[in-house]
Amino acid sequence: MTRKELPQAGLTLMIYAHACTLHTRLACLLFHPGYDWHTLGSLQTKIKTYPTLYDKDYCITTDDKHCFEPFQPIPLPFVRDSKHRVLYCITEYDPLMDSCNMNMDDWAKLARDIEKHYEQFDGFVILHGTDTMCYTASALSFMLENLGKPVILTGAQLPLSETRSDAHGNMLGALLMAGSGYAHIPEVCIYFGHQLLRGNRTSKTSATSFSPYSSPNLPTLATLGMNVSIAGHHARCRDLKFKAHSAMCPDVGTLTLFPGMTPQLVETFLQPPLKGAVLQTYGAGHFPTQRPLLDKVAQACGRGVVVVNCSQCPHGTTHTASEELCELGVVSGADLTVEAALTKLSFLLGQTHLSVHDVRKVTTIA
Repeated sequence: MTRKELPQAGLTLMIYAHACTLHTRLACLLFHPGYDWHTLGSLQTKIKTYPTLYDKDYCITTDDKHCFEPFQPIPLPFVRDSKHRVLYCITEYDPLMDSCNMNMDDWAKLARDIEKHYEQFDGFVILHGTDTMCYTASALSFMLENLGKPVILTGAQLPLSETRSDAHGNMLGALLMAGSGYAHIPEVCIYFGHQLLRGNRTSKTSATSFSPYSSPNLPTLATLGMNVSIAGHHARCRDLKFKAHSAMCPDVGTLTLFPGMTPQLVETFLQPPLKGAVLQTYGAGHFPTQRPLLDKVAQACGRGVVVVNCSQCPHGTTHTASEELCELGVVSGADLTVEAALTKLSFLLGQTHLSVHDVRKVTTIA
């Protein structure tokens, strides 16, 4: 098979894991990131050929089997500096899909499946295509209310079948962060290139690097090197009842400003059925001062469209945005990523009990 024929983003699967004194039952939800399988069930078979992902000498007890029903547990080899043995299970989604084809229904399915197995497992790992991973991570961070367990997305730039693939290391690191007891970080994260990043603070900034994601406005939560470094003061903890939401509003979109943009283009984009828009402005949230452009935005805000101002610059905030936009009713996106702003709008507008005023009020709350 030639390099060109290998899929680079695809599949949908799910993994689970659990933690106790001797082992952690880790639930890994696998959204396949381009591992080059074409038939269901092939991932688990392939994993068992890797001694760092499968301990063939570990004895699965009757209690283990009972705890994991209806799944088949896979033992991860014991790690010297880990507090727990990780046992994990895999469930594959049918059909397997390319991440470019994911939509809000797929996010809802993930949220529902995590809720379904929430009490059975101690953590969840999602194997996901790299192209839309940040959108899924951002969406789940809003959909999983009062999350008290780690949900970690990971994937690969090169398929697992390739000799230089990064899939193996990313999957192993995600499993260890979710279930080994290094730290309890109960939120939606992305693990890639030895770094654990907050999901809704992350953007994909490279198409070729083995560290393709960056968190421009929030430090890394953890780093796996020779030693495990945890930035605990950045991690969030929840001690409330967990609830998964699945309602999302599809009538949202993004519009990037460019020099010479016409009022007609802005008007067309903001037409119904659009209910929410992320406006990617210049610098610290600056928008052209031409009255015809401002009028089109004002008309949309007047109809109840929620418009959020996010900068085209990855670093920084829009708190110093022009007064003209604020007076029109445009909401500052502060330092939200575009992915987080869009998915948060979709989530909030999907909660039918919230008014437009409510949505505008809470949009900038991190």
